[in-house]
Amino acid sequence: MALQPQRPVCCPGTISENSHLRIRSVLGLFSQSSLKFQEVTRISATPRMLAGSVYSKRQPRRSLIPMTKASNPRGFAPKPQAGTSIRKKDLNKVDEKEVSGSSSSSKHTISSSGLTDRRVAGEAQTAEVASSSRIPSTVGKRRLVVLGETEQKALAAGEKETKVAVSESNLDIIDGDEPPEAQNGIAYTTTDIQESLVKLKADMDARAHKQLLENLADQNFSRGNKVFVVPQIVNPDQVIEVFLNRSSSALANEADVLIKGAYNGWRWKFFTEKLQKADIKGDWWSCQIYVPKEAYRVDYVFFNGANTYENNNSEDFFLLVEGGMDEVAFEDFLLEEEHKKLKKLAAEQAEKERQAEEQCRKEAEKVASEADRAQAKVEVEKKKRGFNHVMKLASNSAHHIWHIEPSLFKGGDRLYLSTVAVPGRALVLDWVFADGPPGKAVVYDNNNSQDFHAVVPKSIPEVVSWVEEENEIYRKFQEDRRSKEEAIRKRTEKTVRMKAETKERTMKLFLLSQKHIVYTEPIDVQAGRMVTVFYNPYHTVLNGKPEVWFKCSFNRWNHHKGPLPPQKMVPAENGSHLKATVKVPMDAYMMDFVFSERENGGIYDNRNGMDYHIPVTGGIAKEPPMHIVHIAVEMAPIAKVGGLGDVVTSLSRAVQDLGHTVDVVLPKYDCMNLSNVKDLHHRNSFAWGETEISVWFGKVEGLPVYFLEPKNGMFSVGCIYGRSDDGHRFGFFCHAALEFLLQSGFRPDILHCHDWSSAPVAWLFKEHYIYYGLSNARVIFTIHNLEFGVHNIGRAMTYADKATTVSQTYSREVAGNPAISPHLHKFHGIVNGIDPDIWDPYNDQFIPVPYTPENVVEGKKAAKEALQQRLGLKTSDHPLVGIITRLTVQKGIHLIKHAVWRTLEHNGQVVLLGSAPDSRIQNDFANMASELHSSHGDQVRFCLTYNEPLSHLIYAGADFILVPSLFEPCGLTQLIAMRYGSIPVVRRTGGLYDTVFDVDNDRERAQAQGLEPNGFSFDGADSAGVDDVLNRHSNICLVRQTGMVLLAVQARDGARLVLESTGFGLYGTLPFGTEQNIMMVWGEKSGTLFLKSLYSTVDHSLFLLVLYS
Repeated sequence: MALQPQRPVCCPGTISENSHLRIRSVLGLFSQSSLKFQEVTRISATPRMLAGSVYSKRQPRRSLIPMTKASNPRGFAPKPQAGTSIRKKDLNKVDEKEVSGSSSSSKHTISSSGLTDRRVAGEAQTAEVASSSRIPSTVGKRRLVVLGETEQKALAAGEKETKVAVSESNLDIIDGDEPPEAQNGIAYTTTDIQESLVKLKADMDARAHKQLLENLADQNFSRGNKVFVVPQIVNPDQVIEVFLNRSSSALANEADVLIKGAYNGWRWKFFTEKLQKADIKGDWWSCQIYVPKEAYRVDYVFFNGANTYENNNSEDFFLLVEGGMDEVAFEDFLLEEEHKKLKKLAAEQAEKERQAEEQCRKEAEKVASEADRAQAKVEVEKKKRGFNHVMKLASNSAHHIWHIEPSLFKGGDRLYLSTVAVPGRALVLDWVFADGPPGKAVVYDNNNSQDFHAVVPKSIPEVVSWVEEENEIYRKFQEDRRSKEEAIRKRTEKTVRMKAETKERTMKLFLLSQKHIVYTEPIDVQAGRMVTVFYNPYHTVLNGKPEVWFKCSFNRWNHHKGPLPPQKMVPAENGSHLKATVKVPMDAYMMDFVFSERENGGIYDNRNGMDYHIPVTGGIAKEPPMHIVHIAVEMAPIAKVGGLGDVVTSLSRAVQDLGHTVDVVLPKYDCMNLSNVKDLHHRNSFAWGETEISVWFGKVEGLPVYFLEPKNGMFSVGCIYGRSDDGHRFGFFCHAALEFLLQSGFRPDILHCHDWSSAPVAWLFKEHYIYYGLSNARVIFTIHNLEFGVHNIGRAMTYADKATTVSQTYSREVAGNPAISPHLHKFHGIVNGIDPDIWDPYNDQFIPVPYTPENVVEGKKAAKEALQQRLGLKTSDHPLVGIITRLTVQKGIHLIKHAVWRTLEHNGQVVLLGSAPDSRIQNDFANMASELHSSHGDQVRFCLTYNEPLSHLIYAGADFILVPSLFEPCGLTQLIAMRYGSIPVVRRTGGLYDTVFDVDNDRERAQAQGLEPNGFSFDGADSAGVDDVLNRHSNICLVRQTGMVLLAVQARDGARLVLESTGFGLYGTLPFGTEQNIMMVWGEKSGTLFLKSLYSTVDHSLFLLVLYS
């Protein structure tokens, strides 16, 4: 049966009128005998071979979601357009084949799966369309085989009647001998064919997708589900369609339907999108959502854009995403993103600060330049006035004495002629006559002290000269100013760099100080990285336990994920330690851990209740700042009597540098040195105890300080200590300080009180003010010296939350005191420190040459010479011993006297700075000073007063600093001495023992703490101990290492230099007689000369040459 083939609606002009077609069955659709057509559900349309001119102009399907990134709603991605997939690049090869049959016609044999989405039933029909046109042979020897696409699967599960008509299309084209000529003269290519296939497949996909949606909609509606998604299994990095049956929801009567959602439990990337009416049966509305690759869950609700919501009965809707991140991985991702964000913000802030600094620099340069110009004008005016005075005296000649033109001279018999090179801008020539050259002349003719002046002929105009002079002065001012500014800039940069290096080295020393018990690899614990903790139970309460468990958390045990599961520690490779490895989260700023004998319970090593804590760097979280208030009666440098004042200032500055808020409350003494208080002003007044108290505020060393001044004159007595009512005065101050904090609305986290003088803060707070509104605070009490006010100290120990003293050794020495012993569980020894900014030889205004490790030799030599000149001592290289102390029995004054005489006997020099609160001791030392100044005036000088600038010069200029205290809770003198490169000589007690390691006896003790020997120490409280240490250092010739530079060494010919192995050199002896010999050996590549390390601080390294005759 012949039939007219119908063209597909999307393929106009597919077959020419005179073509012949033969349709054959494929894959069993037609019987071989009868070609009976079997029932099919849907079959594919025959791809067109020739395309009409309108095909290339087809419009792409419009997407509901714009394709540009900027316009994409958050959380959504563009919906892919149907039929716009990338065209295949590799077409099936075309083979040439001879055409058989009639020369007047050719037949196109087509095998097709039929027309898309058309149900066909009945018998097969064959159509032949004769073509009157002949296919030319020039393209005839080509054979094009285009493989069709695989048929789509069944539309939905459960459709049993669905049948697939064909799996692929075979298209054979037998070409003629001549070029093809399509209708209207249009030629069709294989590209057109391929585009037709793509278009056709897109149409098929769209219809299949619509059928799928309708099936899913029917199924979900029948089950009572108001929401479904496609695809039903949601994967990350995918676009999904969300469908809502509006009529079944709370939005049934709403015109607008929107979706609002976020990812991963409403924690990330919120989005809102408007739904559109879906092109399927029923009241279904839909939109597309992009599921990011970081999502493990999609949470959403529907609403009308206002206040009406469909939220699944208040439980919200959610989708689980399969195959992507889990919750733990997402947490890490969030932390990484936060880290990147913070780094970006930090970089932006740094750039803003740089630009602001540059702007300030330009403005400052403009102001300074204008000031230079103004100053140049002033200088020129001065010169003008001087010039005008000289011009009055100037002339071309003096009768019978001189003439500027010798040929006009009419004077005496003898004529002296001199030729002078006159500068181009000179207006006046000034001179005198003498009977010899400069330095040898005896007789002068200076015109009766007015000198001679002559007008320079043919000079430049005076106005021009003054302009040039002003410009010259201006340039000189600018050069000098910029040179000074550059020097200051370099010094500031170097100071910042050295401070950072010091901080890094100090932290490393701290982390390694307990290496014999615990340490980490890497030493610097970083957020987001793995860290291994090594633990040696031999030195702890867990010694001998069969198992050790590691229990860890972060952020002072407050990390939001809680403690990590306990780990059983395993033996480390070194044999003595156990180890456990954990990953540090990105939001950690502190690592906290303890050790125990069992997984749960048992004996713990928790560092005596303090736990182990290691700072974490590189994370996104910072430790929350605390508010600390120090209540004290001393503060350096404005109200300093002893070390208490230094510690209050240096500790407060150190804590402030860590990012915490620090305030200091202090009495306002009438004897206070207010010159060191910046911006001091009256803040307010309040009444307490029937007394009006004025509150003053100012900054001391960058710290905010509140000064309390009671109108009853309690602190206007000319002193800090020394009155019989000191206890009453300081008790009043403590009560007033707490009242001030309460009335001012302060809510500190820490109240820190010091020594007996502010000890009442502890019990006044716990008995009263904790109930009045200061309930957040915890009280820390620090004992600086148990020698005074034991009753107050004992009572404060009872009430304090934590108690400290200023060194570990001193804490053990006083542990048996009845005021301390009941509270050992909360009593800890922490070594004092000094402020490296206040005590800094590189930025010290009181020494002649600032120095660092690079020029320590030059700096200390200049300081020693300046000290000797200032005090009238002989300029000498002999050892100079400095003593800076309060003259009290505690400081070992009998040992000081003995050391002075012994040093003088060894031909050394002594400088003592200090005063005694006891007049008898003061007079005793005054008498000793008179005697020594008379007998050894060029070797010794006593300065029996307080002099802060002189103390800096002594620390820098001395070779040794003597601290022979009978007891010393900590002591700062030895620490400052080492900061300035002077060797401490101390008695072995308290903090002196904790900070000074004897060069001969404490090497192992120092190395256990990651340190090196750094001075001399002695036992006993009699002269024998002093003699021993002085005899040891009397044969010492001091050498300071500055890179590879060696200071001159004084030694007798024939002396022997003893060398010790330091890990870099060898042990041996070397005869020498001159400095040159030592320097030559020092420079040898063999490296056999290495000096014994005397001490190594964060800034200086000193070495000793031990000499034996």
